Amino acid sequence: MVLKRLSLSLFLGFLLTSLIVPSSIARFVVEKNSLRVTSPDKIKGTYDSAIGNFGIPQYGGSMAGAVVYPKDNKKGCKEFDEFGISFQSKPGALPTFVLVDRGDCFFALKVWNAQKVGASAVLVADDMEEALITMDTPEEDVSSAKYIENITIPSALIEKSFGETLKKALSNGDMVNVNLDWREAVPHPDDRVEYELWTNSNDECGVKCDMLMEFVKDFRGAAQILEKGGYTQFTPHYITWYCPQAFTLSRQCKSQCINHGRYCAPDPEQDFSSGYDGKDVVLENLRQLCVFKVANETKKPWVWWNYVTDFQIRCPMKEKRYNKECADAVIKSLGLDAKKIDKCMGNENADSDNPVLKEEQNAQVGKGSRGDVTILPTLVVNNRQYRGKLEKGAVLKAICSGFEETTEPAVCLSGDVETNECLDNNGGCWQDKTANITACRDTFRGRVCECPLVDGVQFKGDGYSHCEVSGSGRCKINNGGCWHESRDGHTFSACLDVDGGKCQCPPGFKGDGVKSCVGTIPRREIWMFPMLLLNILFLLLMFDCTDVDECQERKACQCSACSCKNTWGSYECSCSGDLLYIRDHDTCISKSGTEVRSAWAAVWVILLGLAMAGGGGYLIYKYRLRSYMDSEIRAIMAQYMPLDSQAEVPNHVHDERT
Repeated sequence: MVLKRLSLSLFLGFLLTSLIVPSSIARFVVEKNSLRVTSPDKIKGTYDSAIGNFGIPQYGGSMAGAVVYPKDNKKGCKEFDEFGISFQSKPGALPTFVLVDRGDCFFALKVWNAQKVGASAVLVADDMEEALITMDTPEEDVSSAKYIENITIPSALIEKSFGETLKKALSNGDMVNVNLDWREAVPHPDDRVEYELWTNSNDECGVKCDMLMEFVKDFRGAAQILEKGGYTQFTPHYITWYCPQAFTLSRQCKSQCINHGRYCAPDPEQDFSSGYDGKDVVLENLRQLCVFKVANETKKPWVWWNYVTDFQIRCPMKEKRYNKECADAVIKSLGLDAKKIDKCMGNENADSDNPVLKEEQNAQVGKGSRGDVTILPTLVVNNRQYRGKLEKGAVLKAICSGFEETTEPAVCLSGDVETNECLDNNGGCWQDKTANITACRDTFRGRVCECPLVDGVQFKGDGYSHCEVSGSGRCKINNGGCWHESRDGHTFSACLDVDGGKCQCPPGFKGDGVKSCVGTIPRREIWMFPMLLLNILFLLLMFDCTDVDECQERKACQCSACSCKNTWGSYECSCSGDLLYIRDHDTCISKSGTEVRSAWAAVWVILLGLAMAGGGGYLIYKYRLRSYMDSEIRAIMAQYMPLDSQAEVPNHVHDERT
């Protein structure tokens, strides 16, 4: 009876740890990268290889190397040091790709042993003719956990026939060079990357669970930056199983499942009689899905990362806090609506489908180029399953490879993924060391050579050997390639930002405007053109211009008493003694004589003015006085005799004689 019960428990455990999806056939898709042989010519071509699910594949990039097949330890299951073998490349040589045979030990151990002695990549040749498979890490092997975490080189499984072809070429003494290419391992159909993480809330499932928990904590910051910026669309998923119909009423199914055996998870401790049950894991998985849905409704889907991280820290199984009470405390601290989350979770005892979990089961089935999700954890980027170490830098590189080159967000150029190729010989691109301008631009794939845009000024050219300023504003950048010089607090430039830009010596100078200019116009006249001077002060130039010596060329200051002194861009003219130089007439006159004559002229002008005013006043006075006297005399005389201007008065006295 005990034996039968034990057998039933083991059988159910097997069923509950196997992916079973109703009315579907499991389809596993192997993620591949391109392997191209570049030499020798007789085997040159492109071959398929399956990306290993550990280490760090160079998503978005490529790697060239020389293949080596060891004479001893051909399967790589022992340390190569024991055989005195090293794969460390010599300076200037191609990296070493080690070819080993499949068998006798874990794939990851073969890669780790090769990495320790300098290998840059590992190719594992299959030992039978079959379709390629994904090399995965060993399940629940604690002893291998440490070295798996430290594997940083990429690896790939190749077909047996191709492995034999490589071995034959090497045995013939040929140099076998190959190129591993991951640039198209992740498609980039638009300017947004869509990715999903198939995860689990169980924190007691061994090495992989520990790795998953650590990844979520480390990747949270980058994930939230990408999501808040609208660069990505992230969706979490959780694998669920169902209990076979014949066992839905058994104690085992009841303890591992909800909704009458429809949604199940394996027992965390693999012990049905103690600790947490599988149904506890299913409920927390469901809660985390509902946290994401509620957060997404408030346009803050990135809050999921905060909840999952905080739940891991505050509610671990080891401390017996993996429960609803602890989860509700985390939900409250994040300001989420607990009632909406509870409503989303529904009734765990209902004999009906749960819409959220039903959707998860349907999503497990592969679609398009993506196979069924059978491995936990699984990362899918742009509908392609990620293969490699679940580590922040490696995953970020895979996500960033989903963007078209040069369109990736700034987080893709962080220290975790940036290659910094521009630091080595400027990446082979054009640069202007004087102005500290370069055409080299680092990307997560490597670098591109593009003529830059600097302070609104566009450079044009091939980016490799030539870039030049184009359009307006060219004088802002390295003085437009023209002459310039500053002396005595004044700056002169030959750069003109007109008609597409040209180099022409400024007023006061002559020359080609690039290497030389000679001054011709006096400084005083330059200051009469303030707008021109303002332009000169703000334009910086490159080469030397020669000042014109007006004194030597006898262009000014040529009078007999003149003394000429050349200055940069102008000249100074002075006169001997107390003479004054008149620039307009290029002559010298006496300062004192000029001052006396000017003073006496002013006095005489004043006196003459006063005299003229006095004379005028006197004449007016005399005229008015004479007019007044004449009128008075005429009035008196008019009383005694008629004047010429009056008519004769008739006489009324008769003569006595008549």
